[in-house]
Amino acid sequence: MSETQIRPVEPADVPAVVAMVYELAAYEKAPESCRLTETQLHSCLFGDHPALYGHVALDAAGTPVGFMLWFLNFSTWEGTHGIYLEDLYVKPAARAGGIGRRLLATLAGICVDRGYARLDWSVLDWNPAREFYAAIGASAQEEWVPYRLTGTALTGLAEYR
Repeated sequence: MSETQIRPVEPADVPAVVAMVYELAAYEKAPESCRLTETQLHSCLFGDHPALYGHVALDAAGTPVGFMLWFLNFSTWEGTHGIYLEDLYVKPAARAGGIGRRLLATLAGICVDRGYARLDWSVLDWNPAREFYAAIGASAQEEWVPYRLTGTALTGLAEYR
């Protein structure tokens, strides 16, 4: 899709990105879990010390039709940064036109240009995008089991400080 532009998120894109985050949450069958606000996202992307980065895909009319949000991670074994892709979403009407591939290619390019060792992300086991990820050469990291602390488990552990 040559008329699609991929560029870093700008402040004016924040409302559209937040709306797409909510679309993604609905797609992932967890709309009640999404609480992101425009103020939060704007602060994380454009505050004094941003640690979150993003890109949008714009159609020929300049309307956001996809996005990705990402941050740096670090490999102690490789001794260099990598990128963790938090979210990637393309609106259903814009799918199958190469936008997802171009968004991922943008991040791969950032990794290569900066000398980062890897690009990581997670995907739900039922998501049909897994076939797309395999087709571009990504491999599932089945030996690594993700863990997460939230809610009372998180606050309970923090009490041990």
